Amino acid sequence: MNDRYTLKKINEYAANPKEFLALCSQEYHKKADAAASEIFGDKSKKIVMLAGPSSSGKTTTAKILSEDIKALGGRAYTVSLDDFYHPHSVGYPLDENGKPDYECVEALDIELLHAKLGELAEKGKSTLPVFDFKTGERINNAKTIELRENDVIIVEGLHALNPVITDTLSEKNLYKIYVSVSSRVYNENGEVLLSKRDLRFIRRMVRDFSFRSTPVERTFEVWQSVTRGEDKYLFPFEDRADVKINSFHPCEPCVFAQRAINLLGDVEKEEYKEKAQRLINTLSLFEKTDYSLLPADSLLREFTG
Repeated sequence: MNDRYTLKKINEYAANPKEFLALCSQEYHKKADAAASEIFGDKSKKIVMLAGPSSSGKTTTAKILSEDIKALGGRAYTVSLDDFYHPHSVGYPLDENGKPDYECVEALDIELLHAKLGELAEKGKSTLPVFDFKTGERINNAKTIELRENDVIIVEGLHALNPVITDTLSEKNLYKIYVSVSSRVYNENGEVLLSKRDLRFIRRMVRDFSFRSTPVERTFEVWQSVTRGEDKYLFPFEDRADVKINSFHPCEPCVFAQRAINLLGDVEKEEYKEKAQRLINTLSLFEKTDYSLLPADSLLREFTG
């Protein structure tokens, strides 16, 4: 497999679905394994900053890194930047429409974040908060992390590469990863059938419906805000990463096709119908693959279950 994927090539691979899905998973694990080896090989790298846009596979990537580091003889603790949100009672900066901007870096308690990450880098121990999204409140000092010689902390979130967060920390202690869908799918004429954002939108739509009972039209509704946040707060800093990991799996149009088509067929709002129909028409071109054939450790399981 290569970095330029066509409908024809993907459908050819899909003729042997179990082998295809396994190969895609293996290729991704190799990328994450290589990053883990590099982290573990440098004992000064105590904090791994893991950033990426929505539905890029950050959660599974953090899990793979943790398992790899454990296999190498260390431990990895994952911390979400979401746990550093200001309590809702404090309020948030407003966006250009006068609505709370939950995507901006200022929605996080930067002072607290600097203090806790600084403690971990310098002393190897800190008590960290946990954010309760049901109540909108932050529980301070909810958990304690103490790092041994071979241990690292993985800090995962939209803003993990933002200099507002990273520039107060010693560069020697940081290893920065950017994970995203970085491939498109083309037809035989070289025209884009599925863009990088199309692929992530499909992932999110399937995941939100399956795990969060979110109607597909709600995913369409929030997507504009999500991508706006990525454009403004993430993409300008992606080149600060030490390594970029492409989370695209060539099999995913086949894996998601049937479920996504069914969901998109329920779209009724006129403003979303054109995009929904375009995606239905495109996904209908791919061989349908039963997602139950996915390996248990496939990153795509983050979206299919």
